Amino acid sequence: MKERLRDVRKKLGMSQTEFAQKLGLTQTSLSMIESGKTKLTEKNVRLLLVTFNVNEKWFRNGQGEMFNSTLYEDEFRDVFLKLEPETQEYLLTMAKELHVTQQKLMKRLRRPKRSNAVLTE
Repeated sequence: MKERLRDVRKKLGMSQTEFAQKLGLTQTSLSMIESGKTKLTEKNVRLLLVTFNVNEKWFRNGQGEMFNSTLYEDEFRDVFLKLEPETQEYLLTMAKELHVTQQKLMKRLRRPKRSNAVLTE
């Protein structure tokens, strides 16, 4: 399971520190689990499954997809499959553009604000 734990973290694009915080662990604890020096507790497995929507069968024995699908994914897939191919292509283009816009907005929100104050002596 240690390999699958690392796979989930990497798929989510998270550092050990970020991932460990979400699970209530220290970065050192997570590192020891990923390296096999410490076992992952059942409590931490449950927390991982719920927090990151990880498929339990995949996590425990490698069967199925890494993540459970959400209600939105299922609904979106159902609607998408009912569309004509040209409309599907348009929707996919729009979704990609929306994703790019979201990434730009998130970068702006993370950027530290510069002070406009003028220093005087």
